[in-house]
Amino acid sequence: MDALIKDLALILVVAGMVTLIFKKLRQPLVLGYIVAGFLVSPHMPYLASVVDKENIQTWADIGVMFLLFSLGLDFSFKKILKMGLSPVIAALSIVFSMMMLGIVVGHAFGWSQMNCIFLGGMLAMSSTTIIYKAFDDMGLRQQRFASLVMSVLILEDVLAIVMMVMLSTIASGKDPDGSQLLGQVARLVVILVLWFVVGIFLIPLFLRKTRKLMTEETLVIVALGLCCLMAVIATSAGFSSAFGAFVMGSILAETIEADKIIKVVEPVKNLFGAVFFVSVGMLVDPQVLASQWLPIVVLTMTILFGQAVFGSFGYLLSGQPLKTAMRCGFSMAQIGEFAFIIASLGLSLGVIGDFLYPVVVAVSVVTTFLTPYMIRAAEPAYQVLEHRLPKKWIRRLNRLSAARQTSEAEQSNWRRLLTQMALYTFIYSILSAAVITLMFRFVLPFTRNLHPTWEFHWYANAFTGLLTLLFISPFLRAMIMKKNHSEEFKALWTEQRINRLPLVFTILVRIVIAMAFVFYVVNYLSRFRNALIVCIALVLILVMILSRGIKRRSIRLERMFVENLRSREIAAQVSGRKRPLFEGRLSDRDIHITDFDVPEDSTWAGKTLNSLQFRQRFGVHVSSILRGRQRINIPGGQTVLFPGDRIQVIGTDEQLRQFGQSLRGELIEEDPEIEKREMHLRQIVLSADSPFVGKTLRESGIREYYGCLVVGVEEGQQDLTAIDPNHRFEPADILWVVGEAEQINRLTTLPPKQ
Repeated sequence: MDALIKDLALILVVAGMVTLIFKKLRQPLVLGYIVAGFLVSPHMPYLASVVDKENIQTWADIGVMFLLFSLGLDFSFKKILKMGLSPVIAALSIVFSMMMLGIVVGHAFGWSQMNCIFLGGMLAMSSTTIIYKAFDDMGLRQQRFASLVMSVLILEDVLAIVMMVMLSTIASGKDPDGSQLLGQVARLVVILVLWFVVGIFLIPLFLRKTRKLMTEETLVIVALGLCCLMAVIATSAGFSSAFGAFVMGSILAETIEADKIIKVVEPVKNLFGAVFFVSVGMLVDPQVLASQWLPIVVLTMTILFGQAVFGSFGYLLSGQPLKTAMRCGFSMAQIGEFAFIIASLGLSLGVIGDFLYPVVVAVSVVTTFLTPYMIRAAEPAYQVLEHRLPKKWIRRLNRLSAARQTSEAEQSNWRRLLTQMALYTFIYSILSAAVITLMFRFVLPFTRNLHPTWEFHWYANAFTGLLTLLFISPFLRAMIMKKNHSEEFKALWTEQRINRLPLVFTILVRIVIAMAFVFYVVNYLSRFRNALIVCIALVLILVMILSRGIKRRSIRLERMFVENLRSREIAAQVSGRKRPLFEGRLSDRDIHITDFDVPEDSTWAGKTLNSLQFRQRFGVHVSSILRGRQRINIPGGQTVLFPGDRIQVIGTDEQLRQFGQSLRGELIEEDPEIEKREMHLRQIVLSADSPFVGKTLRESGIREYYGCLVVGVEEGQQDLTAIDPNHRFEPADILWVVGEAEQINRLTTLPPKQ
């Protein structure tokens, strides 16, 4: 225990000092943590080093779990669905291209197959933290291309979670090209959807019932407890604890309390995250770096040029113009936290060499420092291409992007209908399979053991079968009937007679899927002939379709799920925090809406919108002001800004950049003597020769000339007597005065009255 405390003290003190220096140098804090880890490692003999590495590694594993939990809190399945196909195409193409490039480079160095595969995974993951920090420092966060990059980074983070599961499967000795890998992917998707659906049912309901009891203290305990619980469940299911933490974070992200949870969990995440990145720095060995200088240089150039080429190409495929695609691709030319997590996974599984970790860390440090320069290099590179490439190529690329965006916006009724049918069938199939599994694993053995005779065995089977069919009947009915009366279905049915046969076929396919579940249940519990089983299945399916009670139960369950899923969105609508609908349409014209927070020490605070003249100075418009739970839409010129206000501003990329730069720059200067200006309360007894004797409080000038305030007069009572401005001071009056120490000293050292 003493060694652990000493190690933590050493880590946190060194990390604190180094990160303060990096903050002063305007560099990412992640790099500061890595440098601090190197300073406290045994590779740095001139300073004290960590003694108990195993305990620090345990804390680092907890840090990874909380990092991914926080990532899940910022993630939303609904956001992914609203993004459309463009970010998905860009993310998949970039990750695949960079992973293949990493594998090729690894083979070129003669590394083992497992080292090459893990290297490809590391090089495929750009750093969300570093890119966000670079955009913020350069004043680009409000520009449209930056929002495109952040959308792709969110998807890359999700792909990184899937990649970690796949790499664990590959590292365990299974054939990466065989059916086992496909089965693992299917198992991952099924469990992920099941956890998410069940979580949306239960967790918002739990938080809603306990909302009055939730303080910040209890909320952080409950949130972290749920995180650890899901981590344990994920580990029991054969996945990593980090994956379970991410799933729980994504579930909590859909609740009304998500913003509060993010706020209270942030300090815990920062603490354990710092320990993780320090542990990364502890593995940096200067001797390994010196011996592996060539791979470091080659991998750095691979990331810079690979992301510049394949990243830009990925955004081009997603439908962006050439200039925007190059700005996005050049911005992603670095690796970061997920590369470290994947490397840690490889080390813990014992499948990668010890040399690869410090090499990746060194490449990450170099590419992080080069990130701002790569972002700035995008426009000059585009100008070079614009002059070198034929004009018709540039025009075709830009036309291709415009045509692609238009075609994606105009989805057909068939596409929407089939997508929704497939989604509902998939979800209800998973729920039905989960219910059947639970009934056969727990209820069936219990009922059979009540009376262990052969005759009672069949009664137990029949009871369990009927109960199972009763439980899954709402899901099977919804699977068959959902979207059969939708607007898309009706439109396709009436538009052309040729559509009717495919529409009927979609219903028949879902009936067959539902019959398969019933067939499985009956066949598992009995040995009747197949024809009889099919007949029973058909009868049961028809009963489910015609049953009004089952219909009501199915609709009630679905409404409960939708209400829980949309609880945070509904709360945002009620409180006025939801963004206007016109925002997405304006973004295509380089005009979009962005949030800005007014700093506490802003010179704009306390001024009206008229006096600030935003439209004249920047060309922007303030659409609304969010102040706590209050929303002021279309504020007037006399509306006053307050510190902490969140203002929503409409403008172009350049206008918003200038606005944000001025907002962050126009601050009240720090008072270098703020400690000296502390207020003091002191008792003053007026002597007979005091210059205040014979004067009223108003005439004395104590407030105007000396900057002090007379709180009251002591007249022997328990409480002070409030003083009247016309009160005339007399000798022996006892005044209680508040003011700065220097001003009170001036007041008490006045020369006597002549």
